[in-house]
Amino acid sequence: MSITSSRRVRKAVLPAAGLGTRFLPATKSVPKEMLPLVDKPLIQYSVEECVASGIEHVIIVTGRGKSSIEDHFDYAPELEQFLAEKGKSDLATEVHALGKMVEVSYIRQREALGLGHAVLTAKELVGNEPFAVLLGDVVIQSEKPATRQLIEVYGATGQGAIAVEPVPMDQISLYGVIKPAKNPTTTPPMPSHIAERLVAVEDLVEKPKRDEAPSNLIVTGRYLLPPEIFGYLEQTPPGRGGEIQLTDGMRLLAKEKGLWAYRYEGVCYDAGDKLGFLKATVELGLRNSELGPAFRAYLRSLKF
Repeated sequence: MSITSSRRVRKAVLPAAGLGTRFLPATKSVPKEMLPLVDKPLIQYSVEECVASGIEHVIIVTGRGKSSIEDHFDYAPELEQFLAEKGKSDLATEVHALGKMVEVSYIRQREALGLGHAVLTAKELVGNEPFAVLLGDVVIQSEKPATRQLIEVYGATGQGAIAVEPVPMDQISLYGVIKPAKNPTTTPPMPSHIAERLVAVEDLVEKPKRDEAPSNLIVTGRYLLPPEIFGYLEQTPPGRGGEIQLTDGMRLLAKEKGLWAYRYEGVCYDAGDKLGFLKATVELGLRNSELGPAFRAYLRSLKF
């Protein structure tokens, strides 16, 4: 793998234009990204991760019916005044903070043409610089934010990186899986805590059969990509349903420029379907300092 020059990562893209069909009928009028996970909408977890990772500019790719996302990260002076007058100054401060959390831009994906197309839609706002991509229905809890971990990988290698985690082989057909490179041509010098978790990527395979999977490492919804990815996405022909897949663009990136997989530190909650959302609600509820003790006692009291 050849090493390219490294630049500071300032921007992140959050695709949020999907129809959320797995949560119908709830998402008929409410964006999936705004469904409450304990006490915050789902998308706020990703934005907070960006802020904690040093990201300065978040680009949210939206679609029709998603205006509530923009409202959420805007100021609400009437609400703040109402809360202050009711003596709820702490809550007023919390609401006000949402409007100044980070610079946020919005761009529309006019048609749901795949994750790769959503990322490509943000090309002009990203410009010629590396950027993070966070899938909003994947919540990762970790001492060091997962996006920050990938930024450190980019700083060490000068190349793109994706977060991965191992799963049991009987679940492998549900995910995108990396094929590790057997003999990467160059391994740059880097801190040992990064090197021991890093795997060079030769290829990526979508939902392979168990006996055809090239590894047990799956892609988990966090990406750190160089600007060259836009050129590869523009070369990517639409697949099933006319969609452009990010995986196909990353396959070209891995072959021509190099790509790393990083076994991130943390716990991942897949809130992209109903069962995963319920699991995330329970586990994050138990982690909540205000609600956790009472919620834990309630769960222990249940008898089925």
